Amino acid sequence: MPAPTLETPPTAAGLDLERTRRTIRLGRAGVWACLLAGPAALALTLTAPPATVVTQDAPAPALSAAAAVAPADPSGYVAEFADAWLRSDADVPDSTSAMRALRLAPGVALPEPAEGAKAPQKVTAVRSVHRSGNQWSVTVAAQYADGVRYFAMPVAASASGGTIAVTGAPALVAAPAVAKSAPPAYKVDVPDGPLTDTIKDFLTAYLTGSGEVDRYLAPQTSLATVAPAVADKVDVETVTAREKTAAAGQVASDSTRVHVRASVSAHTKSGTWPLAYELTLAARGGRWEIAALTSGGGAAK
Repeated sequence: MPAPTLETPPTAAGLDLERTRRTIRLGRAGVWACLLAGPAALALTLTAPPATVVTQDAPAPALSAAAAVAPADPSGYVAEFADAWLRSDADVPDSTSAMRALRLAPGVALPEPAEGAKAPQKVTAVRSVHRSGNQWSVTVAAQYADGVRYFAMPVAASASGGTIAVTGAPALVAAPAVAKSAPPAYKVDVPDGPLTDTIKDFLTAYLTGSGEVDRYLAPQTSLATVAPAVADKVDVETVTAREKTAAAGQVASDSTRVHVRASVSAHTKSGTWPLAYELTLAARGGRWEIAALTSGGGAAK
C-alpha cells in the first residue's frame, strides 16, 4: 500500500487550472459522444456558443478623510459685513454701507449712531471658529481712534464659500486674553566675540545694504537682502543661544552648528526699532557662517 501523501490547500490559480482541464475533458467527451450519435449531433455541438465567464470588478476605494475638502473660511466676507455695518445708519437704509450690510445679513438690524460719531478706521477678522455643519463664529477687531473694539458674529456658510450669511446681530465682546509665553528656548548668554561679530556684520549687510551678504553665508545657503534697505545702522544688543558651545570665546570645530537669537536695534530715518532674529550658525575654517535665518517661519537655504 503506498504511503499517504499530504495534500496542500488548493490555490486560486490551481482551481482555475483544474476547472480548465475538466472543461477540456468534458468537451472531448462530448465530441466523441456526438461522433457516435451521428453527424447532426456533432454539428450542433460545434456551433454551440462558448461558455461565458463573468468576473466581478473590485469595488472602487472609498475616499479617505484627508481627501475631503475643508470648508471655506468666511472670515473675509464677515469682515466686509462688519465694516459696512459699523459705517451704516438705520435712518439711511439706502446708503452704500447699509446696502452692503443688508446684502450679507438681511435679517440683522442696522445701528443708529449718534450725530458726529466716528466710523472705524479699519476692520480686520482676527478669529474664525467652525462650529458644526455650516455654522461658524467669526470675531473681528474694529480699530477706532480711541481704541479697539471686538465683535463676534454667527455665520452660516456653504462648504465652498459660495453662499454666506450673518445669521444674527454682532455681539460686542472682550478682547482675547493674552496667552502665557513659552519658556525661552535660548538660555545661554553669548558674550562679545567672533560669533557676535559675524551676526552684527551679517545683519548690517542684510538690513542696510552695505556690503555683500553672501560673504557671511555658509555654502549651499542663499539669502536676499531687505530691499529697499531702510536701516542706516544696526547695533547688536544681546545674543542668546541654545547650545553652550556658542558661548565659547573661540570658534568651534568645523561642522559645529549653534542656534541663536539676536536682539538688535535698527536705526532708520524714522526712528530706532527693536528687532529680533533667530539664526543658525555653522563653524568652518576658523570662522562662523550664517547657515539659516529662521525668523518669521521661513528659512534661508
